[in-house]
Amino acid sequence: MALVERSLLGPGPSNTYPEATAGLAAPLLGHLDPEFLTLLDETGDRLRTVWGTENLRTLPLSGTGSIGMEAAFVNFVRPGDVVVVAVNGLFGERMCDVASRYGAEVVRVDHEWGEPVDIQRVLDAHPDPALVAAVHAETSTGVRSDIAGLGAALRARGERTLLLVDCVTSIGGERVDLDSWNVDIAYAGTQKCLGVPPGLAPFTVSERAWERRVEKPTTWYLDMGLIGNYVNGGSSGGRAYHHTAPTAMVASLHAALGRILQEGMPVVAERHRAAGEALQAGLQEMGLSLFAAEGSRLHQLTSVWVPDGVDSAGVRKQLLNDYGIEIGGGAGKFANSVWRIGLMGNNARLDRVEMLLGALRTVLGR
Repeated sequence: MALVERSLLGPGPSNTYPEATAGLAAPLLGHLDPEFLTLLDETGDRLRTVWGTENLRTLPLSGTGSIGMEAAFVNFVRPGDVVVVAVNGLFGERMCDVASRYGAEVVRVDHEWGEPVDIQRVLDAHPDPALVAAVHAETSTGVRSDIAGLGAALRARGERTLLLVDCVTSIGGERVDLDSWNVDIAYAGTQKCLGVPPGLAPFTVSERAWERRVEKPTTWYLDMGLIGNYVNGGSSGGRAYHHTAPTAMVASLHAALGRILQEGMPVVAERHRAAGEALQAGLQEMGLSLFAAEGSRLHQLTSVWVPDGVDSAGVRKQLLNDYGIEIGGGAGKFANSVWRIGLMGNNARLDRVEMLLGALRTVLGR
């Protein structure tokens, strides 16, 4: 069965950069091949640049972004630890679920979906938590939160609390500066603004977080100490086999990061901004209303209310069948009342904006 080509303009995955596709098709290397280990090291270096960090332990984990979330909690949360989670969408909800599974005492700070995280409310939730977790770019709502402000406020209050951030929809699409933002642990995914197929979770840990890690977590596969001995060579400087790394996926990520850095991250961020603002202006000109709070809207992922009387799923089906365009529905209670439109990675282009707006105008009769 031949697969048809789609324009993936939903919340992810997005269409890949050509360089990422070429990386997948390159001759396969073994996970202990010296050439692959060099490529893996370079991938870590490139991730550090895009993420704005000097963390030694910066690597792609085997699995999608959710495996990064799992690794963060299992390696840095002990039973009974107080974990404050800012919940302003689906992925904050998931953080609460995962943290509780590892025995954390979860303190939720609930916000209206579509609103950014309220820093003061997070600070007021507990005087001395072991960890605070938040989503930078909430995929379910299209809203950005002020992680720099949250990190500064936590650090001003003391050195004990670690800051964990979900960067799945922000990495590769906008400025991220983890070190200056005082972020201790972060994870992401490859299938959105990085323009790589789903399958890897970029992950990074600061030295101060590493000193407080769980030495022997309840998972073998996601034990960062064991994985670190393969990726970074451990204390002996040698590579200790852990599991078979998805070498073709790492090659794809390596290539896409190379393309992003060649273009220049500020230029890439501006490309996402221009495309997102053009889309949002076009949607509003059609009489549609945006969902996320004004002033905190993502450029790479736009959430928009479905007009009254319009069949949300029917429109999405017609766009897919007639135009080969995929957009996403909403999440949770907004599943049928919100559309999510992504312009991420290779799709952050004005021609994609015009294509989508033209098709949507025809389908909606506007």
